[in-house]
Amino acid sequence: MGPLEKAIREISPLNEKVMRAARERQDSLTKPRGSLGRLEELSIRVAGMRGELVPRLRRKAIVVMAADHGVVAEGVSLYPQEVTAQMVQNFLCGGAGINVLACLVGARVVVVDMGVAGELEPHSALVSKKVALGTRNMMRGPAMSRAEAINAIEAGLEIVAQEFEKGLDIIGTGDMGIGNTTPSSAITAATTGELVAWVTGRGTGIGDKQLTHKVRVIEEALKVNQPNPRDGLDVLAKVGGFEIGGLVGVMIGAAAHHIPIVIDGFISGAAALIATRMAPNLGDFLIAAHVSTERGHRLALKHL
Repeated sequence: MGPLEKAIREISPLNEKVMRAARERQDSLTKPRGSLGRLEELSIRVAGMRGELVPRLRRKAIVVMAADHGVVAEGVSLYPQEVTAQMVQNFLCGGAGINVLACLVGARVVVVDMGVAGELEPHSALVSKKVALGTRNMMRGPAMSRAEAINAIEAGLEIVAQEFEKGLDIIGTGDMGIGNTTPSSAITAATTGELVAWVTGRGTGIGDKQLTHKVRVIEEALKVNQPNPRDGLDVLAKVGGFEIGGLVGVMIGAAAHHIPIVIDGFISGAAALIATRMAPNLGDFLIAAHVSTERGHRLALKHL
């Protein structure tokens, strides 16, 4: 049994006994029942995830995975591919928004090169799990091989295992990759059955003409590759990205360790669609941080 199959088998449902006790504890506190709303429900769910009546979420990590996408050659983004590497350097220097927010909540930021199109300078804070120098152009054929997709997922498993050894109570997922709303839209359309036009947004702010072109590129990619919606690994290989695969692995690995997973925006949502195809129980461990302006994100979360 490989590490991926083993991790999937180790994902169990939420601990219902602990959740009942957590609800009784909430109802015994000096406040009106249910007065904390969704926060109260979340606390009960986290207790079920951790298997602890009063879980302590002190040790926190945010995994930011970066990779490039061959489909950028089709003109689906406002920015050139080189921006991915530039943003990775910004993460490493502590200059990005995620660095500031992580500092505020006491979380360590783990920056991972999953497939940036170019060799990055070595840095003590950079983890290299590079599968290849970016994916291939999914409009012309599969974005990656099935073996590469497995490698990407298993890299995510390895990251979680390393962070777990340091101490980990909760994990967040993040991403960087110019053009990665395009594969995310393709994944969302393929797994949910929604029309491409309904799940495709403006990404970094493209105009109407470029948006129409982006929809056509995704439609052609799905036509060329015919991903199997019931096979998450097939969807990832044909229209995904290396950072998306890495995030799938992070989610599977975290759920196997009973660690709550806070998912970020649309790219993390697309990764979650694949992860839950591969491991249905994993959905119990996901906490959505927000709904982005990308139209596909709301549909992905609704589907999840």
